[in-house]
Amino acid sequence: MKEKVLERFLKYIKIDTQSDENSETTPSTEKQFNLAKVLKKELEDLGLQDISLDDKCYLMATLPANTDKKIPAIGFIAHMDTSPDMPGAVENPNFVFNYSGEDIVINKEKNLVLTTKEFPELEDYIGKTILTTDGNTLLGADDKAGIAEIITAVEYLVNNPQIIHGTIKVGFTPDEEIGRGVDHFDVKKFNADFAYTLDGGGLGELEYENFNAAGAKVYVQGRNIHPGYAKNKMVNAMLLAMEFNALLPANERPEHTANYEGFYHIVKMEGSVENAMLQYIIRDHDKVKFEQKKQTITEAVEFMKKRYGDDVFRLELKDQYYNMKEMVLPVIHVVDTARQAMEEVGVVPVVVPIRGGTDGARLSYMGLPCPNIFAGGHNFHGKFEYVPVETMEKAIDVILKIVKLYTDK
Repeated sequence: MKEKVLERFLKYIKIDTQSDENSETTPSTEKQFNLAKVLKKELEDLGLQDISLDDKCYLMATLPANTDKKIPAIGFIAHMDTSPDMPGAVENPNFVFNYSGEDIVINKEKNLVLTTKEFPELEDYIGKTILTTDGNTLLGADDKAGIAEIITAVEYLVNNPQIIHGTIKVGFTPDEEIGRGVDHFDVKKFNADFAYTLDGGGLGELEYENFNAAGAKVYVQGRNIHPGYAKNKMVNAMLLAMEFNALLPANERPEHTANYEGFYHIVKMEGSVENAMLQYIIRDHDKVKFEQKKQTITEAVEFMKKRYGDDVFRLELKDQYYNMKEMVLPVIHVVDTARQAMEEVGVVPVVVPIRGGTDGARLSYMGLPCPNIFAGGHNFHGKFEYVPVETMEKAIDVILKIVKLYTDK
């Protein structure tokens, strides 16, 4: 299956599927349909049933049960889009065969090197085949690795009908990278008892806790006056924006946090003397601390309003998703079974909180409990992204073992 999953992955990453947070359509970019149509054809060729690709770019399909035994319908889900942060069409990935444990030069001209000092987890993959970018794009393992793994696992079941299994549901979504991955996901139509997203990182990751998440935009209205005549008249929106940012706790930035610690992350800033905008994401696993962080940013805006006027600062604050743990705990067997599946195929489970979010978080609140399993990639969203091919193969083994464990119960 190693060759199959690699062949699929290399095909998928050539297709540009960047989403666009500034778009108001679903999907946010029409080019996501280019991959969706390729996947639809593959599912048709495999003989799956109830295949649908709707006008919002949600692709679903069913592998029917081949037994009358009562077995839960299990879903496997991945997203088709790649991050807006970098170009997403990969033409020249680098292969490192039988990785020796040394630093990996991914682009000599740009002096881009995957060093074991900066990325020590590389040493976990000595002897493996590692696929990297060429330094000009991201790789797209987030989440085209997950797609390739799901389809390859389904293909294996189709080609080995002697393996007894229940109903398997497959779902591929758009726009996960911009927080809209399940905006139009029809849980009732999908009709699974529970599901797994294949959207995690390194070998063994198993996640059923994620951040509570909110997004904030702070708008600053300045007043531009010729600098030669600006005394007591000019209001420089950029300076006020910097003053506002300094009100937020510096030790609660992503670069200073780990594990269950939340953060404020400024992801974008635009400005001139006349206008400025600061965009933040706010994250915390703990619901109380999450609410406190939203209160802090609200109070910071109110403080600046009192100092400079109500019409100078404006806040837009919106919740994005919540910690799935609350929804998964009542059906913790979905986590326990995934853990057992990993152990039985020789993978050490690494149960960690997601320092981010997946489609599964929102799906869990929509009535589809949906923990997250590793897809294999590292350093998502940038030129240092890489994936060990053998980890993708192990993800397939985990999928198949989950299916078997529920069949045997």
